[in-house]
Amino acid sequence: MGSTKYHACPQPVVLYAYANTRSGKFAQSLYSGFPGVLQCDGYAGYNLLGDSIIRVGCWAHVRRKFFDDFTNTKVMTIGLKLLNQMFELEREWKYLSSVERFNKRQQELKSLIERFWKWCDQVDTLPKGQLGKAIAYAQGQRTALNRVLDYGEIDLSNNASERNMKTYVIGRKNWLFSTSPKGAEANTIWMTMIETAKANGLDPVQYLEDLLQKVSELPTFAKNEQLEACLPWNIVHSPSAIQNLA
Repeated sequence: MGSTKYHACPQPVVLYAYANTRSGKFAQSLYSGFPGVLQCDGYAGYNLLGDSIIRVGCWAHVRRKFFDDFTNTKVMTIGLKLLNQMFELEREWKYLSSVERFNKRQQELKSLIERFWKWCDQVDTLPKGQLGKAIAYAQGQRTALNRVLDYGEIDLSNNASERNMKTYVIGRKNWLFSTSPKGAEANTIWMTMIETAKANGLDPVQYLEDLLQKVSELPTFAKNEQLEACLPWNIVHSPSAIQNLA
């Protein structure tokens, strides 16, 4: 099961999708025809995606492996210090426009990333040790990770998607009915509607009530424009439905 969130879109969408396998073919079918930017971790299944998709790496996944090494050794490596500096800068730039953040990245983040790769290339460590594996994981995605410098809209990590996945972790006892692919697919549809409503600043309960009322009034074979009118950014809400959840 996966979740994707598009921040640069004026109407944010949170999409959940289910598959009974982690095979790269599922990612291939999910993103078929998508000609945009996909930010993801280093999972090999994404290697099957077509050239129309630009992959951007997740620096949080990289940092997590270096932090695990620190937890075990109690030694703060130069690599982890540089990663911490990167994330500290990004926190300072959180509310900047995409253009401003792009410029900041060129002025300050780029040099930190270059120093990080230089250190990774020169540090002497055991390849099969925890630090060696952390470095290998990062180096295997160097091109994708560097692409964060090409955009001001893309975050340094895909933590936004991972936070959306925590909805399932927190409420897993509520999903016990998903004992079949059909049940899981139904769950992803409802979660997509709920989280997308929240992402657009709506009260999800009120949105679902409005949605069910509006859909019940549609003809059996509704036209695309009639269905699009039911999307969170198009449906007409009562004042109680609007809620700033930022």
